[in-house]
Amino acid sequence: MNPHATLPVELLTLLPPPLQAAVEPVALERGKTLFAQGTRPVALFYVVRGEVVLERAGRQGQAVVLQRVRRGFVAEASMQSSRYHCSGLATVAGQVFRLPMTPLKAALQDDCRFAVRWIGMLNDEVRRLRAQTERLTLKGVEARLLHLIETEGRAGRLAIESGLKSLSAQLGVTHEALYRTVAALEQQGRLARRDGVLLLR
Repeated sequence: MNPHATLPVELLTLLPPPLQAAVEPVALERGKTLFAQGTRPVALFYVVRGEVVLERAGRQGQAVVLQRVRRGFVAEASMQSSRYHCSGLATVAGQVFRLPMTPLKAALQDDCRFAVRWIGMLNDEVRRLRAQTERLTLKGVEARLLHLIETEGRAGRLAIESGLKSLSAQLGVTHEALYRTVAALEQQGRLARRDGVLLLR
């Protein structure tokens, strides 16, 4: 069986065939470090299932979480750097695909159509991060939660494989406040929670 037959559609659409052949599936175990801050960048990763947090050591030695990724690329910001800017740590088990930096950079230089698709992917990521920034300015847990479902969900459905506790960190609220908000919205008939999905009614 072709080991790349299970590539997600996003990678099949984005990457040219030679790069698809260079992609390697990697099992994601909770607590696994995909790359460490300060080391030389050799690959970036595409998260399909699970969760990877990008974190950096703070001035007092504490870990500062920069981003949580449940689907999409991580480490792409280090492509033009001599060192990874942060560490990539798995917080929820799942699967990622490893894409080596060297053939990726070569393909971006040699294949104009691929370069345009890559820029489009980065533009989508910028839009998503802008929505995230806007969300964090909203007052109240309910407003942030509904904004998240509407901007990152599909047709009013948002998968929460990593659970509400992880989601609360993404929203910048306490998990207790998020649990109360979800329960209240369920009682009002505005939200349903089933099988790892939040569904707007």
